[in-house]
Amino acid sequence: MTANRDLLIEIGTEELPPKALKTLSSAFTKSITSQLTAQSLDFSAVKSFATPRRLAVLLSNLAETSPDKELEIWGPPVKVAFDDAGKASNAALAFAKKNQLSVDSLDQYIANDGKQDKLCYRHIAKGVATEDLIAGIIDTALTSLPVAKRMRWGSSRTEFVRPIQWIAIVFGGEVIQKNIFEITSSNITRGHRFHCNQELTITAANQYESVLKEQGKVVADYQLRKDSIRKQITALGETLGGHTVIGDDLLDEVCSLVEWPVALAGSFEERFLKVPAEALISSMKEHQKYFHVVDSSGNLMPFFITVSNIESHDPKKVIAGNERVIRPRLSDAAFFFETDCKTSLENRRERLRAIVFQDKLGSIYDKTCRVAELSVDIAKLLDANPDTAARAAALSKSDLVTDMVLEFDDMQGIAGYYYAKNDGEADDVALAMNEQYMPRFAGDSLPTTSTGTILALADRLDTISGIFGIGQIPTGSKDPFALRRASLGVLRIIVEKKLTLDLSTLVDLAITKHDKFANDAKLKGTVLSYIIDRLRAGYEDQGISTEVFLSVNAKQLSAPLDIDNRIKAVQAFNQLPEAGALAASNKRVSNILAKITDEIADTVDDKLLQEPAEIALAEQLALQRKAVAPLFAIGDYEGGLKSLASLQPAVDAFFEHVMVNVDDEALRRNRQSLLKELQGLFLEVADISMLVLGK
Repeated sequence: MTANRDLLIEIGTEELPPKALKTLSSAFTKSITSQLTAQSLDFSAVKSFATPRRLAVLLSNLAETSPDKELEIWGPPVKVAFDDAGKASNAALAFAKKNQLSVDSLDQYIANDGKQDKLCYRHIAKGVATEDLIAGIIDTALTSLPVAKRMRWGSSRTEFVRPIQWIAIVFGGEVIQKNIFEITSSNITRGHRFHCNQELTITAANQYESVLKEQGKVVADYQLRKDSIRKQITALGETLGGHTVIGDDLLDEVCSLVEWPVALAGSFEERFLKVPAEALISSMKEHQKYFHVVDSSGNLMPFFITVSNIESHDPKKVIAGNERVIRPRLSDAAFFFETDCKTSLENRRERLRAIVFQDKLGSIYDKTCRVAELSVDIAKLLDANPDTAARAAALSKSDLVTDMVLEFDDMQGIAGYYYAKNDGEADDVALAMNEQYMPRFAGDSLPTTSTGTILALADRLDTISGIFGIGQIPTGSKDPFALRRASLGVLRIIVEKKLTLDLSTLVDLAITKHDKFANDAKLKGTVLSYIIDRLRAGYEDQGISTEVFLSVNAKQLSAPLDIDNRIKAVQAFNQLPEAGALAASNKRVSNILAKITDEIADTVDDKLLQEPAEIALAEQLALQRKAVAPLFAIGDYEGGLKSLASLQPAVDAFFEHVMVNVDDEALRRNRQSLLKELQGLFLEVADISMLVLGK
């Protein structure tokens, strides 16, 4: 039984890219642990560390050697290994050479594999010392990290995301010295660049974290550092009489920039609050990595919170320095806003002619014209105001040529809202400037106004139909116009806002706005199929099986809200105890009817019903037809399917006691009509025979 020790591996570097730090740390740890596991080296726990200057892993109770292995190497069959005279063949000679065996002793290595006698060499392979494997494991881990662009430093030919400064490997209390990336490892780490810019000795692997914190002023644990930042900035926000807004992305980025976080609060002049809050927030967040503070009503307050990487003896100077830095940024935002307000969105439209949307689809100006026409069509379908929709569409991209958006690209749409308000546009039109981009990502809010909803649909449908029309269909890895996201946005808007819109109609209207392919009949089917197919992944995320989706999709419907209602109804039906048997019966019915080439009558002749089971089924079908018709008429598919579930006993009895394909033609054809009626009732909602695939 081997002894166990803790193993520390630390890679010290120049400043690692903050937005990639978490990914690099996770990948490094995963690679180390997976390689150790592959070597059968057991350990009880693993902990990763990550700061701007280091990636580290601590493995607890790691085995000192890999276990011995019993190896069984099979060779050729005996009849192939030896000739009739017992002389070894070339195959046997090769086996002996490979395993360093004497040819004369090969008859000692014969075993039966359960089928025939073969040459077989069994031996014990001694385990390998962990320290002999470490260098190769670390080299593989560093080489395999997901780094898009690597760099070289000095005269070295090695490459990494940043120059490696030191490598520390401590196994228990033992220093492991290995040459990795042309650096000899040691038990030396380094403290904080400013607070403790010196070498620190790690005498034991499990003391790594405490040595860095107590001697080096470094909080190496990423999560602890992140929690400390959250706690500090939350407390400062409360001290300022407000609430600190903490975005996860910004919190991660700030955590990846510091090793010893110290939160400090600064302020800026209240005059800047006349500028749209989103612009100020964008400037503070993107350029300075500041957190903003809001009051109880959610209004921006004239404060910011920065996280310093040093614990200054004079924090006021640090705060003053940050205030000096942010002031010009906010002044720029104020200047852009004031300047932009002097020119209306309407007067900026002409400048859109010079901006190409897509070479074959014209300019952004051309796109707004198409979207305006499509918006009018959609507004009429929804009984909304077509004039308001057209106005919003015409102005929808004008903010792209404002100074504000050119400087802060995340202000697209938001700036348009403020400028439309400044121009005196109707509230719906102003809100639509921003709502046209909703939802921007999965889980994002949807448009709140009818005009914003119409514009969001029209803009996406124009893009999807146009890009498909010029043949640039997205592939598995390439989707430069984000058509998947656009399609999901269209579907979410229609379903979640419960709009009774048919995609077939919408796609047809969108295509007609493009002169180049307005009459392309095939294009409509391609675009429609692409958008509907995006539904499947969304339902899988909700725990709805592919079979449920396919059962509804078999009806080739194109109204997303109706499809959604049906899928949820089938999902509920599929949970019923009768579902399995009824799905199997429908599958059987489908198979029977598929083989019939003659036309099957739509009605059943009651006079030809003979067996009690078929009489009972016909009676039940008649009752259910009356019961579910009003339910299906109002779209209560779930209620209808639950009612149809009561057919199970009658359907089971029919297939148990009644032969469908009897010799009597009249009887046979009448029973086929009975099955057609059964199938038709379920097909009012979906083809539930497809649920059998999931059973």
